[in-house]
Amino acid sequence: MNGLTGEKMQKIFRALVPESLYNDARNLVEYCCFRFLSRDNSDLHPSLKEPAFQRLIFITMVAWENPYLEELVNASEKASFQGKLVREAAFVRIAPAISGVADQPTVHNLYKALAGDEEGISLRVWLTYISELLKVHEGRRSYQIREYPQLYEERILCIAPSNKRPVLKWENNMAWPGKLTLTDKAIYFEAIGLSGHRDPIRLDLTRHGLRVEKAKVGPFGAVLFDSAVSITSDTESKLWVLEFVDLGGEMRRDVWHAFISEVIALHKFIHDYGPEDDDESLFHVYGAQKGKGRATTGAINSIARLQALQFMRKLLEDPTKLVQFSYLEYAPYGHVVFQTLAVKYWGGPLVTKPIEGGNRPTQGVRPSEEVLECSNHVFDIDGSVYLQKWMRSPSWVSSASTAFWKSSSVRQGVVLSKNLVVADMTLVERASETCKQKYHDVEKTQATIDAAMLQGIPSNIDLFKELMLPLTIIAKNFEKLRRWEEPHMTVSFLAFAYTMIFRGLLSYIFPIALIVMAAGMLTLKGLKKQGRLGRSFGKVTIRDQPPSNTIQKIMAVKDAMREVESHLQNLNVTLLKLRTILLSDNHGGCTGAVIFCNHSTSCPLQAYHCLPSL
Repeated sequence: MNGLTGEKMQKIFRALVPESLYNDARNLVEYCCFRFLSRDNSDLHPSLKEPAFQRLIFITMVAWENPYLEELVNASEKASFQGKLVREAAFVRIAPAISGVADQPTVHNLYKALAGDEEGISLRVWLTYISELLKVHEGRRSYQIREYPQLYEERILCIAPSNKRPVLKWENNMAWPGKLTLTDKAIYFEAIGLSGHRDPIRLDLTRHGLRVEKAKVGPFGAVLFDSAVSITSDTESKLWVLEFVDLGGEMRRDVWHAFISEVIALHKFIHDYGPEDDDESLFHVYGAQKGKGRATTGAINSIARLQALQFMRKLLEDPTKLVQFSYLEYAPYGHVVFQTLAVKYWGGPLVTKPIEGGNRPTQGVRPSEEVLECSNHVFDIDGSVYLQKWMRSPSWVSSASTAFWKSSSVRQGVVLSKNLVVADMTLVERASETCKQKYHDVEKTQATIDAAMLQGIPSNIDLFKELMLPLTIIAKNFEKLRRWEEPHMTVSFLAFAYTMIFRGLLSYIFPIALIVMAAGMLTLKGLKKQGRLGRSFGKVTIRDQPPSNTIQKIMAVKDAMREVESHLQNLNVTLLKLRTILLSDNHGGCTGAVIFCNHSTSCPLQAYHCLPSL
C-alpha cells in the first residue's frame, strides 16, 4: 500500500512503538493499512473503485485475524482466498478505517447483515457490497444533475419513482400516487394528476420536534395496510402519511422509515451537540466550521450503505440499526457516543485562544497542559479540542459521561489521526464498544423475559385465547345478532337465512364458502407480497403478565383449577344427557346410575332418573 518493502515498514514501526507493541503482528498490519488510509480525507475513499484495492483490503482483514498463518504468504493467488472468511473482530477493526465503508457505532450490525447465516464474510460478499455501494454513490451524482438541478444547496439521497414501485400520499382518505425524493434537508413529493405531474410539495426535515413512525392506512379511515409511515410535528397538526407499496417484499417501508429517521436524527444531533451557526468561537478551533458538513456526510454514508444492503437483500429485521444517528438515539450509552462524534466532527486544534478576562486573543496558540488542567473543554485522542460552550445537551453532565471523559486521557499506541490509531482505540471506538455491550445486555434481558412469558398457566391461557380469537369474534357477532343489539344486522341475517332455506340454496353454501375463502387467501397473499400487511401480520402476540408473588401464583393456580373443574362438570352433564337420549326408549323414562369410586372407600352408588321422553 505504502510503496515500501515489508522490511522497511518494520524498521519504521519498530522506531515508533515500544517493544511490547511491536511484538504483536496485528499492530504491524494495522500500521501498514492505517498509514496508507490516513493520506486521504475524502467522504468515500477513491481507491475503492480499484478491484485490486478491494481485494487487498479483504486480504488485510484476513491477515489481521490470522497474522501468523503461513498460507497468507501466497497472497497474490486469488483462488487461495475464495474459501476464506472475515470474522467479526477483523471486520470491526479494519472496515471503519476506510472512508464510507462503515462507521464505528453500527459496524457490528453491518457485519451481521453481510455475514447472514454464515460464519463470516466471504470475498464474494465483500466485493458485491463494495460494488453496490459504489453504484449508490454514482447514482446520486446522476440524480443531482438530471432530476433536480435547482437543488444545488441540498444533496439528493434517494428517489422513489412513480412508475414501477409507486408511493401513495394519503390525504382525506384519498391516496395520490407520485414520486418521492429525499435530500439531506427535506423530503419532496410530486403527485401525479390527470394532467400529468404536479408541482412538488416540500416538507422541511431540519425543524426541531419532527417524528416519523410506522403507520397503517386504508380507505375511509380503515387501518388495513401496514405499509406506511407518518411524519408529524410537535408544533403543527398537519402530517404526512406515505404508503410504500412493495411488489418484491415487505422491507421497503421499513427501509424508508430508516432513511427519514436518519435525516431527522441527524439534524437533532446537530441541534443538541453542535455549536450554533453564528457562534464566533467556531473560528477559534481549526476546522470547526466544517463540523456540520462532516456530520451530514456521516448520515449520507449511512443511508448509502443501507441502500447497498437493500439491493443485496441483506437487511436486518430492524434497518434502523444500520444507520448511526437513528440507532444511537435510543441505544443505551448512545448519548456518550453522540458526544464522541461531536468531538470528532467539530473538534480541532486551537488557532485562537478564547477571550477570557478581557484579554485580546492570541494567534497560533495550541492547547497546552495548563489549558487541559484548568479548563472544562474536552480533547480528542490527537489533541483536538471541543469547547465547553458548545456543550448544550444535558447529557454532558450525566454520570456515564463524566466517567467516560475522565478516563479518555489514558491512551497508548500510535496516533495517525483522530480516526486512525494503531494498537489502541479512538474515543468513538471506545464509546461504541461500551454501547454495543450494553445493547447486548438489554437484548439478552429482553430475550429472557420473552422466553419466560409462556411459562405458567396464565400465559398459556392467554396463548389459547389468542389462538381462539377468530372463533371468539365470530361467536360474539352471533351473540349480537341473537340479542338484537344491531337490529338492521339481525334483520338482514334473518332475511339471508330465509332466502337460503326456503329457496333451496343450502346446497350452495359450502362451495360458496370455499370460493370466498380462496378469494380471501389470494387477496392476503397479494397484499403480503406488496408489503401492505406488515411483517407482524399473522404473528401471535402474548402480553406480559403482571409481577406476582408466591401467594398470588398459588391463588391463580387455584382459580384456574376451579375454572377447569367447572368446565368439566358442565361437559360431563352435557355428555350424560346425550347418553341418556341415545339409550332411552320410546315409551317412558329411563334410569341410570353414575358410580364414583376412590381407592380408600367403597363405591357409593349415586342414581339419577331421566325425564320422561316426550
